[in-house]
Amino acid sequence: MTKTKDEFRTTLGRNIFFQKYAHNSNDTWSALSNRLVKDVCEGILDESSCGEIEDLIGWKKFIPGGRYLYYAGRPLHAWNNCYLLKGEDDTREEWGNLLKRGSDCLMSGGGIGADYSVFRPRGSTLGRTGGMASGPIPLMHSMNEVGRNVMQGGSRRSAIYASLNWQHGDANEFLVAKNWHDMPVGNSGKSLWDIKQEDFNYPCPLDMTNISLNYDDDWLNLEERHRHPTFLKNVYQALRTGEPGFSFNFGNKQNETLRNACTEVTSEDDSDVCNLGSLNMAEFDSLEDFRNAVQRGSEFLVCGTLRADLPYKKIYKVREKNRRLGLGLMGIHEWLLKRGYRYQMNPELATWLLVYQQESEKAANALCDKLSISRPVAYRAIAPTGTIGILAGTTTGIEPLFAVAYKRRYLKNGTRWHYEYVVDATADQMIGEYGTDPNAIDTAYSMSRDPERRIQFQADVQDYVDMAISSTINMPSWGSKENNEDTVEAFAATLSRYASRLRGFTCYPDGSRGGQPITEVPYEEAIKHKGVVYEENQEKQCNSGICGI
Repeated sequence: MTKTKDEFRTTLGRNIFFQKYAHNSNDTWSALSNRLVKDVCEGILDESSCGEIEDLIGWKKFIPGGRYLYYAGRPLHAWNNCYLLKGEDDTREEWGNLLKRGSDCLMSGGGIGADYSVFRPRGSTLGRTGGMASGPIPLMHSMNEVGRNVMQGGSRRSAIYASLNWQHGDANEFLVAKNWHDMPVGNSGKSLWDIKQEDFNYPCPLDMTNISLNYDDDWLNLEERHRHPTFLKNVYQALRTGEPGFSFNFGNKQNETLRNACTEVTSEDDSDVCNLGSLNMAEFDSLEDFRNAVQRGSEFLVCGTLRADLPYKKIYKVREKNRRLGLGLMGIHEWLLKRGYRYQMNPELATWLLVYQQESEKAANALCDKLSISRPVAYRAIAPTGTIGILAGTTTGIEPLFAVAYKRRYLKNGTRWHYEYVVDATADQMIGEYGTDPNAIDTAYSMSRDPERRIQFQADVQDYVDMAISSTINMPSWGSKENNEDTVEAFAATLSRYASRLRGFTCYPDGSRGGQPITEVPYEEAIKHKGVVYEENQEKQCNSGICGI
């Protein structure tokens, strides 16, 4: 049977298309591709280039960010996934202004990232009133509550990021702001973390917000930077709870403290905007085809900077000044698997990444010069591609396969937890078509006990990316042999060695987040029970632990 553009590699990918992006039940992926290119590129690029981009999107070789997909063919062109904000003045007026900018962005359909370092620490004297400053953390909580009550563009859950300089007077308080493990719930004997395991939507402090500390040259130049108390505490918290993350801003990037919600887009300008699209490396067999796709993808994103609707005037000015592009990659691990490579840098991958680096700049600059508009200040960022990676049916962003096989946990009818056994689509193809040994495939789980390999790979790829990479390093659970209080300093030293080559870093200790949706299981077990769904409360009643529904 001949493959068509409208086929999806997985049922989940097809379901997501109809749930999130289709205009009606008769809509098709190829129709979406057509109307998206018309909206973004028609009248700017020639007919041939438009046709090439439509084919790339149609065959899922290049997929723009989710906001592009959602608004394709709609009157509003709110194509930008996220906005980057910062407190510009340490005044009470700026509190209100920042909240207003944040809510405007969230309501337009974009997530937000905000840096709060300008606001004075809690307890500082207020000059005008003689009172005491409350510090930036209550403002973060206020923004979190705005996010809780705003569906982005009326269609999806808000995404928020908050950062603070590592030398800020409230850094220690910030480090433990999401210590749900230590926050009791009344007299229940349970912590907020316990409740979050049972009900992912249970409101907790900063639960809509990812948080990170910003590290600059002052930290980098310390003789034993990995032993600085703030950094060590950051590492301790990250290994225990998954947050805060680490934002690294050194040298000529020192002022680029602003991040979008997933941290891959960086800037020093308030009201900057991300503009994302990702190439599916797994779909390219030829380097020349990949080169052409890099060129067309870059041109598409340039067009997006000319036609996207934005929530307020300042963003238009900043966009025109920076024209920031975020051409990214996904399917990197699948590309490696198809060629028999391990999850690490190799000469062939380096060659492809060099093409990605050089051609993205060359193509974008050429189009900007032709149109007599400003050139971009940045061209590449690797997003997590969670949703669009599922649409493409490939490994997301730079991430390895989470697991060859896993048990997916989800709420059915919003009330009862269920499980389903799943074999990863990419792994299934590698095993079925390429004869790959399932036990020989690198996964996030298998590499969790060797985190340095993942850190090094992220650093190696970062060499070709001028903004940042969104990557979460999986770790064993806190309290395990490989992740405990005795391993903190050694991990801090490892992270410190690579810090100068990274732009950001996030840990995910197993079980650290509320309601973890997927858990690794042996491949043989998943094959035996593939597609079986069972109710969680029945597990204790069944000898096998598997009760079919």
